[in-house]
Amino acid sequence: MSDKFDAIIIGAGPAGSACAYTLAKAGKEVALIERGDTPGSKNVTGGRFYTYALEMLDEKLCEEAALERPVTHEQFMMLGGERSITIDYHDPSFHTPESVPMSYTILRARFDEWLAQKAEENGALLACGIKVDDLLEENGKIVGIVAGEDEMYADVVVAADGVNSFMGQKAGLIKDLDAHTVGVGVKEVIELSPDVIEARFCLRSGQGAARMILGCTEGIHGGGFLYTNQESISLGCVFMPDQVAQYKKSVHEIYQNMKMHPSIYSLIEGGKTIEYGAHLVSEAGYRGIPSRLHREGFLMAGDAAGLVMNTGYSIRGIDLAMVSGIAAAKAIIRAAHPYEAGPLYMKELENTGLIPSMKKMDGFFDILETPWIYDRVPNLATGVFSDLFSVHGQVPQSIKNSVLQRIKENRLSLWQLAKLGLKGVKSL
Repeated sequence: MSDKFDAIIIGAGPAGSACAYTLAKAGKEVALIERGDTPGSKNVTGGRFYTYALEMLDEKLCEEAALERPVTHEQFMMLGGERSITIDYHDPSFHTPESVPMSYTILRARFDEWLAQKAEENGALLACGIKVDDLLEENGKIVGIVAGEDEMYADVVVAADGVNSFMGQKAGLIKDLDAHTVGVGVKEVIELSPDVIEARFCLRSGQGAARMILGCTEGIHGGGFLYTNQESISLGCVFMPDQVAQYKKSVHEIYQNMKMHPSIYSLIEGGKTIEYGAHLVSEAGYRGIPSRLHREGFLMAGDAAGLVMNTGYSIRGIDLAMVSGIAAAKAIIRAAHPYEAGPLYMKELENTGLIPSMKKMDGFFDILETPWIYDRVPNLATGVFSDLFSVHGQVPQSIKNSVLQRIKENRLSLWQLAKLGLKGVKSL
């Protein structure tokens, strides 16, 4: 163990482990510090991973990674009362012998531990069960960390300690979290046999589904997700904490109501809960990235840097975290002096396409800020479908009149829907 490391990385999640892997592979002295007993033991996430990020880290890793099912079915569900609508996009080419699947479902406890072990195999020092209490600073530069009574020194410290980054706050780069920019995510892993999962989701052996759910948060800004693993289902929802308090709702109660919806319960019936947890999730996208991600001797990566993208039809965080960890490592490797690492890091984030991608998707934030899309739109859509498929032996009203009546019932107007459509066009 060196007196001084080239880099100390705080947090053995995807960002931290990807950074440690890249640095160690380049021959750098790296310490990867994790507060949990094992990497992934404290992490809660929906559990979907886009494989390009792993290929960027090392092309060989995809073949042995701790992945669950390749996502071959992209699904979107709206819940209105006890009714539901589900759209299922299936592309067989997402998983063929000739192609690499675009994304997989994962279980963070398995995936994070595997990735941290790969970093360790390359030479990184992995230390678990250690809480970092403070940063060491000399002459305005971060030079190390304080953990209990111990001090560790490094040329650069990388904070990959999650959305509520205490190290980012210690470095003076971020303030306390704003309740309007984060959501509370609740997730449950429910054990089911592979045959049951494949039958209920109309999957072939080894195939997987990723489903986003709208209308499951009782009118509160948020949504749900459901991912199929090899022998389990990851089910959860995310909503804004300030609205939960305003509506005087219990987080657990909202989640349980979603879970017991007829269209959800039929998918998980008979399953056994093997994991349950809650976590803060960045919701602001590009607008949630701090104005500064570095200072001399210090970088922020992954969730700590606000690098999460929610478009409503997909949520991306794990791949962005890994890409940012790789970018941080490349910047440290190329820096002739520690003060050069920060500017080089920002260039790497641009060159990898991470920051440009988040800029491109920034308009979706305005759509998701529309309060009535979380209850009235799903109720409107399921009501219209109910009219389309109901036969009462009477002369039906025109489809146009039926739609207009449903719009009125849900306290909406054509002008409101038109404005939402314009927001959608602008976001594109």
